[in-house]
Amino acid sequence: MKKVGVLALQGDFAAHGAALARAGAEPCFVREAAQLDGLDGLVIPGGESTTMLKLLHYDGLLDPLAEFARHKPVFGTCAGAILLAREVSNPAQESLALIDIDVERNAYGRQLDSRVTELETEPEFQLRTGPGKLEAVFIRAPIIRSIGPRANVLARYHGDPVLVEQDRHLVATFHPELTVDSRVHALFLEKL
Repeated sequence: MKKVGVLALQGDFAAHGAALARAGAEPCFVREAAQLDGLDGLVIPGGESTTMLKLLHYDGLLDPLAEFARHKPVFGTCAGAILLAREVSNPAQESLALIDIDVERNAYGRQLDSRVTELETEPEFQLRTGPGKLEAVFIRAPIIRSIGPRANVLARYHGDPVLVEQDRHLVATFHPELTVDSRVHALFLEKL
């Protein structure tokens, strides 16, 4: 069974752990750099990206996380997607620049503008994970404003990319861990 870390500094890391277990992985909660050893992949959950970035610096995790991502798959959701993006705006902030996307923080609006919807997925997603719409929970979600040529869009919401992969990495601007559908986590496990 593959061991997948879930960054457990902030956000709903427990829900990601449960989703990974449903998808067939052994979740491990990561709070310090030494816990990255022996993992097959890592999930960076949602939360507040500025706070998460400060905690990564404070705990000395930013550089070890960047080194881990050079060799192993990383999946970022919502704030995690922001941290994996090449460029971040509204306001600009530091990131790991693992995926060739430009992200605008909180672009769908405030907490009151959060929503649950169904996404039409791209044929490639359905081919790899099975047919059917994908339930998506958006909470103060970022919008992917542009993608580079190596990034592959797997799902869109109102025309905007919301599920994107590039090589071994994956980002979702929504929260797949808050639904019973484990296809997005299973897709990530294929990369391990």
